[in-house]
Amino acid sequence: MRFMFVGDSMTIGRAGDYTWRYRMWQHLGAAFGGPFEIVGPRTTLYDDGAAAGAPAADRPAAGPPARQGYAGPDFPREARRHLAGWGEGWQHMAPLIGPAAGAAGADVLLVSLGLIDLGFYTRADQTAENVRRFVAAAREARPAVRMVLLPVIPNVRARHDAPFAAEVARFNELLAKAVADLTTDASPILLAARPASYEIDHDTYDGTHPNASGEHRIAGEFAAVLHQGWGLGGPYRPAARP
Repeated sequence: MRFMFVGDSMTIGRAGDYTWRYRMWQHLGAAFGGPFEIVGPRTTLYDDGAAAGAPAADRPAAGPPARQGYAGPDFPREARRHLAGWGEGWQHMAPLIGPAAGAAGADVLLVSLGLIDLGFYTRADQTAENVRRFVAAAREARPAVRMVLLPVIPNVRARHDAPFAAEVARFNELLAKAVADLTTDASPILLAARPASYEIDHDTYDGTHPNASGEHRIAGEFAAVLHQGWGLGGPYRPAARP
């Protein structure tokens, strides 16, 4: 089974991060119980200090160069594949997901998007429309693709900006409706839970981006819904690592 991670800055990670993708790769290796592959057109992390010259396909839409500076030395290059970018949201990924999923033969998309959209690009209703565009494009390329979508999780801006917090809440409602409307037997979609115990002062390094604790919590939600919804893998048990 081929898994593709899709996301924004919280998914691509920055140089020196483990990333929740790494935590999920560890989980699948321990609990999946069969062959699996991580797929996607990119492998790099965000790094504003990297030297110029990284391949254009590995750069965020308008961001700096990227590199392979993962914290986990046991994270093999082939497992680092993803479709994520710093500053990229649903509106950026909607036109990219079809070609990426089709070329990679993706079977399951694990998607964490929305915060960057609401913060910089689109309001909740527009963002929800881009979710629907994304789903349609993914299915056009891979008619039987499965998807797990994560709602926008707690962040520091929502703590201090009431109108933004309202947009986040509204988008999460619209995301749940989109999942209910769009899921099919041939191409099911599941909605992951917002991590119940996620605390921005404990689980992020800047109020938004996950630290090691936050990475485990995000990976744990994806693992839980895969296990509970489709019987893939098992309960999330973090590896004995930082």
